[in-house]
Amino acid sequence: MESLYWLGFLVLVLFYGSYLCKQLLLKRQGISTNRLGLGNKPARTLRIETALKFATFTMAGMQIISLLVVKEAYLLLAQHIIRCAGIGISALGAAVFITAMAYMKTSWRAGVDSDQNTVLIKSGIYRISRNPAFLGFDLFYIGFALAFSNPLQLVFTLLCVVLFHLQILEEEQYLPLVFGNAYEEYKQVTARYFIFF
Repeated sequence: MESLYWLGFLVLVLFYGSYLCKQLLLKRQGISTNRLGLGNKPARTLRIETALKFATFTMAGMQIISLLVVKEAYLLLAQHIIRCAGIGISALGAAVFITAMAYMKTSWRAGVDSDQNTVLIKSGIYRISRNPAFLGFDLFYIGFALAFSNPLQLVFTLLCVVLFHLQILEEEQYLPLVFGNAYEEYKQVTARYFIFF
């Protein structure tokens, strides 16, 4: 069982480490990537983004606590096969997220931002999902919640998945204003999450 905690730790470092590296690389180019809850946006968008920022930071803390403090006795799903599957799903989420960031290059942002110029990416992983970074987050969180299923972890996972979906809906109202018909055409041929879903 100790090996599951080490695997969880490695996936956690991979996921958040890649996020921070991408943020630092773009910052060196003068690009501010974390736009959640910042800027001139509709009040609803600001509320969703602020809640999402709070939830994701809290989730990172919950995940660390789940690894360091919460042991098997507190898990709701303690079966070894479920926990191993959770690590696998979490690792898949990290891979999807890293791939999405790589394809976005300098256009990657967290949050709606009308003040910075970005390019509509439709190649690579963006051919099968309009939101692979969010899909990666969802898989990472769900997998981690299966592997380390304490009650708080499960509650925050559900909260984050709902907030990511609300953020996607906000971005879907914003992107046609920036990219016009190109985004509308892209939306017609590429699924919101994955292939047909």
